[in-house]
Amino acid sequence: MPEDPTLERPDDPKDTARLKAVLVAVATIAFVVTPFLADPFTGFDPALFPEPVDDPPLQPAGWAFSIWGVIYIWLLGSAGYGLFKRDVDPGWDRLRWPLFVSIAIGASWISVALIAPVMATVLIWVMLGGALIALGRAPAYDRPWLALPLGLYAGWLTAASSVALATVAAGYGIGGAATLSWVGLVLALLIAVAVSQRFGVPTYPLAVAWALAGIVATNLPAAPVFAGIAAVGALVMLWLMVKALRPAS
Repeated sequence: MPEDPTLERPDDPKDTARLKAVLVAVATIAFVVTPFLADPFTGFDPALFPEPVDDPPLQPAGWAFSIWGVIYIWLLGSAGYGLFKRDVDPGWDRLRWPLFVSIAIGASWISVALIAPVMATVLIWVMLGGALIALGRAPAYDRPWLALPLGLYAGWLTAASSVALATVAAGYGIGGAATLSWVGLVLALLIAVAVSQRFGVPTYPLAVAWALAGIVATNLPAAPVFAGIAAVGALVMLWLMVKALRPAS
């Protein structure tokens, strides 16, 4: 009996693409909702470390964390657009697995960070890796719906992952908080400059600049040199943002 051509094959790649779109949407909803179910997070609890680290220089001011409101809303819009308008689009599909991994981990990250800074630091670097892979695979079209929210998300994670690493290292006596804050600042800037130049997504350096502005705010006037270098870094990031906004010649 001939096969009914109207029946979809069980291994239809479009079905797989739709499934991934659904998974990204569900993970994004969980990512957005879970902060309301956990205590606020503005840095690791110093009491969780063998050597307590209270307000390290690399920690941005509390107001800088407000960027998450924009990130959450934009990622939610992106996931909805991807699900209903680009569910089987190849350009969207190729980045969904790394994005799903990053956001799915992010859905539980705050709960982990409140009790286990070392594990949270490992997880935030995995989140950053997934976000950068997704950003690198983002197509040139649909930028307001995909590349731009991914850039904002990955940019903040770049700063946050370096802050987490420096704080945990100081908390376990690997070095002083001030010295490791310098290391974390340089690390974040190296990654941020390389990614900004490579991908040319303006929201990525914008998010890093916002984090650096928060660092400047926490270090004036007590640590003017550190604040000054962070300010220079923020200006570099803003220049890279403007460069990314210029039309290609």
